[in-house]
Amino acid sequence: MTRPLTEDQRLLQDSAREFFAERAPVKALRAERDAGRPFDPALWREIAELGFAGAAVPEEHGGSGMGWRALGVVLEAAGRTLVASPLTQTGLVGVAAVRTLGSEAQRARLLPSLAAGTVTTALAFDEGAHHAPTRNALRAVRDGDGWRLDGVKRFVPDGATASHILVAALAATAPGAAEAPCLFVMEATAPGLACKPLAMADSRGMADLTFAGVRVGDEARLGGDAGFGDPAAALERVLDIARIGLAAEMLGAADALFSLTLAYLKDRRQFGRPIGSFQALQHRAARMFVDLELTRSCVTAALDALDDAEGGDKAAAAAAAQIPALASLAKARAGDTLHLVSNEAVQLHGGIGMTDAFDAGLYLKRARVLETLYGSAGWHRDRSARLEGY
Repeated sequence: MTRPLTEDQRLLQDSAREFFAERAPVKALRAERDAGRPFDPALWREIAELGFAGAAVPEEHGGSGMGWRALGVVLEAAGRTLVASPLTQTGLVGVAAVRTLGSEAQRARLLPSLAAGTVTTALAFDEGAHHAPTRNALRAVRDGDGWRLDGVKRFVPDGATASHILVAALAATAPGAAEAPCLFVMEATAPGLACKPLAMADSRGMADLTFAGVRVGDEARLGGDAGFGDPAAALERVLDIARIGLAAEMLGAADALFSLTLAYLKDRRQFGRPIGSFQALQHRAARMFVDLELTRSCVTAALDALDDAEGGDKAAAAAAAQIPALASLAKARAGDTLHLVSNEAVQLHGGIGMTDAFDAGLYLKRARVLETLYGSAGWHRDRSARLEGY
């Protein structure tokens, strides 16, 4: 069962929707794209000042401590207007990584900066064109009292703009121990770290990163595991949080694009009547609406599970056990729905839907990037089958 929003969460949702609609409408994204800028730093400062980046950061570390469901409603609101900002990679992924894998000292050092927006992060995880968590050739080897990293990470979201990079690497953390996935945090200006910006369809700051003898100290490895015991399981939790947050953003984009299309069906007239009165188009709109409602339920359930999993009781353990399946369900469902709505929006708008001057194309381009990030719908369906023992 999913829960309705609390009063505080509803107020946050209203505030976020109003802010993004006023300060970051779709035309703002178009202006940034045409100017060759991945995002507006002034807008990011406002987002951080409003506390959006710190929604999932505990109060003792400078955040509001409202939780993952609260951050989800902010990400959904941002998705509605295709906001280009470090919010997803910093307020969601960066916070999740530090909270899940960081030691107490690292949390105290990094979380306040993430909540304030003075530090922005980018998760460097995949090494090929497709999401493949089991393929990790980048390694960190002991080098004196620190580590040396060599390898390549590809298609890193915000990799060209973040101040700090979170890089997944295989490392043996003790003498004689087997290599295990670890996460290192370093400044983007670290010697030996080369960035190649990529021209992606959604005009965001994605990049390929090359690590050639990058040396970092022990403090760079996020050394806690929040009780996971298995570093791979802890890193997988970070990825699941990222997937759920992306699903919330995708839901917002799909919902806004559906509303735009529905308004057009009501206003556009052909043969003396609104085209929305034609039964064939009504059926297509009805399918989009049903898929959106299903997606909302999946995303809400996944966000609630993240909040419920925090704690040491049996209920928290039960919620934590459901997170992998719910994350894949939410990401797959959101990917299918956004794919459908973005295609239908372009088709139902006819000729104008194919033009760059119309917003539907921007939603479609963003959709194609989000669909593949951290696993496509097909990848997550396969993962769901594996989780169920098939």
